[in-house]
Amino acid sequence: MSIQQALAPRQPDEKLNTIIKLAVLAVGGQGGGVLTNWIESVARAQGYACQATSVAGVAQRTGATIYYIEMAPMGEVAPVFSLAPSAGDVDVMIAAEMMEAGRAILRGFVTPDRTTLIASTHRALAVSEKMVPGDGIASSDEVRAAAEVAADKLIMFDMDKLAIQNGSVISSSLFGALAGSGALPFPRDAFEEAIRASGKGVEASLRAFGAAYDRAQNAAVDPAEAKQAKPASEIAVPQGPSGLMKKWAALSARVNALPEPAQEMAQHGLRKVVKFQDVAYGAEYLDRLEEIAVLDVAAHGFALSAEAAKYIANAMAYDDVIRVADLKTRGARFARIQEEMGAKDRPVALTEFMHPRAEEIAGMLPAAIGARVEANPKAMARLDRWFNKGRRVRTHRLGNFLMLYVLGGLRGYRRRTLRHRYEQEHLARWLDQVKGAVAQDYAFAVELVRCRRLVKGYSDTHARSLSKFGRVMEAAELVRGRADGADWVARLREAALQDEKGAALDGAILTVRSFA
Repeated sequence: MSIQQALAPRQPDEKLNTIIKLAVLAVGGQGGGVLTNWIESVARAQGYACQATSVAGVAQRTGATIYYIEMAPMGEVAPVFSLAPSAGDVDVMIAAEMMEAGRAILRGFVTPDRTTLIASTHRALAVSEKMVPGDGIASSDEVRAAAEVAADKLIMFDMDKLAIQNGSVISSSLFGALAGSGALPFPRDAFEEAIRASGKGVEASLRAFGAAYDRAQNAAVDPAEAKQAKPASEIAVPQGPSGLMKKWAALSARVNALPEPAQEMAQHGLRKVVKFQDVAYGAEYLDRLEEIAVLDVAAHGFALSAEAAKYIANAMAYDDVIRVADLKTRGARFARIQEEMGAKDRPVALTEFMHPRAEEIAGMLPAAIGARVEANPKAMARLDRWFNKGRRVRTHRLGNFLMLYVLGGLRGYRRRTLRHRYEQEHLARWLDQVKGAVAQDYAFAVELVRCRRLVKGYSDTHARSLSKFGRVMEAAELVRGRADGADWVARLREAALQDEKGAALDGAILTVRSFA
């Protein structure tokens, strides 16, 4: 055989006489094992010898299990199959998640001379992505672009969503996409018979299979989805007693009096703050925002007001024990969990993992009492001993649910707590620092507002983020008045978002101190 013949693309009917090599990358809960069993079943039913192996991944979404299948027509001599895929030697690559498709490409399992790549475009975030304090989500667009170059044939759409719409799981839609791709020399009814033979969730699996089969044949690749804001007609209109609605209308009128570039964000911020507490708290939000807006200028496009509208709202709607309890007992949350678990007509046992620190407990006390408790090391040690331990609260039980429900209903009491006093003092100091910088350096003031992005979370996460925020704001004072001061504040903020421990921020602060 000449080199040209060896490199020439294989004809479709050649698959009938050669070993077909297929790999599946799937994480826990995506049915990779079920999908592999179906593929084995359809191959053997069609007179093929087939072998499947798997290399288990790691739990907690740090790695996928690799399922590897080889099949060939059964002859007089049984074929010898490999146990694992090799780079450049895979006919069909199935990825049950977008980043797994990217990993398959990086490992050389997808090649333009032979590989059909079937991948779902949805994301199941890896631990490494979740650990980043900022936006650590990897780019799906880059994977899509690489797949278009790397694969011989590409079938890519949201197979997880399609499966859910049909009451099934992603393994069914992946199987349908495989059948619709034509990558295996078997008829559609052979694939469907493999599902029926499994005997579990047959009807739902067949629906998802059929939908994915049609999609794979008619429109293999989704176009990049554009992110669009909801039209105004789809945004819920607040409703309530006439007295409260009059107050809401007055607040909305104040929003309309703000600089136009800030109005949309201010409206969202007002909704968030009122939902967090009450209408009076919404008035406080606008008071603070208006103090910033009067210092703003049109020459800069009112960027300061627009940023302040977002971050003041986030600062005022902080995560405390009351809010966490409220979120955990909302009916919409239970409905979402039941829908995701496919258990609309069945009871669901729900366990909450709670780990309150002594600071959270003291923060729930009336401000004066809480301050005295915090100042007493023995009292704090006692609270820590009583409460700071991993607790599994089963909220499907009435007693535990009522406990959280009562806590979540204490919004009227929130203003008297020590935590609220701390949040208000911290908010005031931050805004004073911003207002003091506007006249001197507008861009510097805008970056100070954006630094509030660093403060997030609850309990230990909140404590760490607050510490980073404080360090960035202190370092910002070292570059105040410099021509590149705003740039350095932005660099400090981005460094703080790079890792949980703050190593990048430490380095950035050392750099600032070296020249400031």
